[in-house]
Amino acid sequence: MTSPVWHPYAHLKTQRPAPKVIGGKGATFTLEGGETLLDATCSWWCMIHGYAHPRLVAAIREQAGELCHVMLGGLSHEPADRLARALVRITPAGLDHVFFSDSGSVGMEVAMKMAVQYHQLQGRPGKHRLLSLMKAYHGDTAGCMAVCDPEEGMHSLFAGYLPRHHFAPAPTAPFDAEPDEVEADLAALREVLQCHHHEIAALLMEPLLQAAGGLNMTSPHYLRGARALCDEFDVLLVFDEVATGFGRTGRMFAADHADVTPDIMVLSKGLTGGYLGHAATLATDRVHDAFVGDTPEHAFMHGPTFMGNPLACRVALEGLAVFEEEDYLGRIADLNRVLCETLLEDEALAAHPEVADVRVLGATAVIEAREARSLAGVGDWARDQGIWLRPIGRWLYTMPAYITSEAEMRRITAVMKEWFLGR
Repeated sequence: MTSPVWHPYAHLKTQRPAPKVIGGKGATFTLEGGETLLDATCSWWCMIHGYAHPRLVAAIREQAGELCHVMLGGLSHEPADRLARALVRITPAGLDHVFFSDSGSVGMEVAMKMAVQYHQLQGRPGKHRLLSLMKAYHGDTAGCMAVCDPEEGMHSLFAGYLPRHHFAPAPTAPFDAEPDEVEADLAALREVLQCHHHEIAALLMEPLLQAAGGLNMTSPHYLRGARALCDEFDVLLVFDEVATGFGRTGRMFAADHADVTPDIMVLSKGLTGGYLGHAATLATDRVHDAFVGDTPEHAFMHGPTFMGNPLACRVALEGLAVFEEEDYLGRIADLNRVLCETLLEDEALAAHPEVADVRVLGATAVIEAREARSLAGVGDWARDQGIWLRPIGRWLYTMPAYITSEAEMRRITAVMKEWFLGR
């Protein structure tokens, strides 16, 4: 019998029955029938602790015996307060206020509304548009679709439905670029701000790593320059760290590479290690204090039903404890070393005629093919090798769980290379 489940990003006419997962442990999951696959993408980049981590499972069970849920409207609870304090402690200095929601997309919607209302309360109602970058992806809700890449992104079908915002060229200077190599990217950003700053409330960006838009890896100098430009033109800076947060780029947050504090930061995915849906939008005093006032307009009118869910807060706290106590940043450095050795330093792979580029940043690596058709069938082939890979367009990538062993990491990169070099 065909399952009634409507799967995401699937072409209904040609899709095949999805393999049914019945369990998982560590960096692997098990399918119905006993097949075990090493997960190279850690379930859309969120299962950073792997599957069935005993401490995270125990935290959920313990919290379920105390309090599963209560609304934050007029009420509070200890896990939400503890998690908010923990996030203030670990994020860049100045992000002292935490608004919870239930997914990365909603967290970004909160950030956008927050930025527009901030300017409204400051007496600048004309600053109601947003500035995003080409190649950006911020989520699939309506507000987020409007700030995703309008040309190569997946939401062009909805162009007539979505509000119109501004876009700056995607930065091209790589992660290790020198300051002078970033000047052209910043000049392009300045040009857009000079023309439209009077109506721009905030600049939104995925710092250092534009994930779903092609695994583009950019320079910390761009973040520093963007911070200065936002200050110059009275535009808030919003970092979407849904994918980059919690170690993915090699530091706890991508912002840490540049020693930059955005006005607003959005977290999700690794926040709970994928064990429950949750997100957090953090803001500085500058943003938060603008909402302190006597008029009805000073209230921030947003309230997801499941914001601050006690189960999600509790597992997030346990995940953060595991991250710090088990030196995850050290583990990420080890994964980065293997990715560099096996992919970045492979001259044959770089010279392959179907390969446009090979990039590594933190616990992320991508082989960019020149054409998407070069990756046709790679998922099925990798599955035959015991690896779960799911490319994005012409990008074959891995974003593994941080508990992935060196041997497992080498298995993943071997399969990625063999698709081009050794089949």
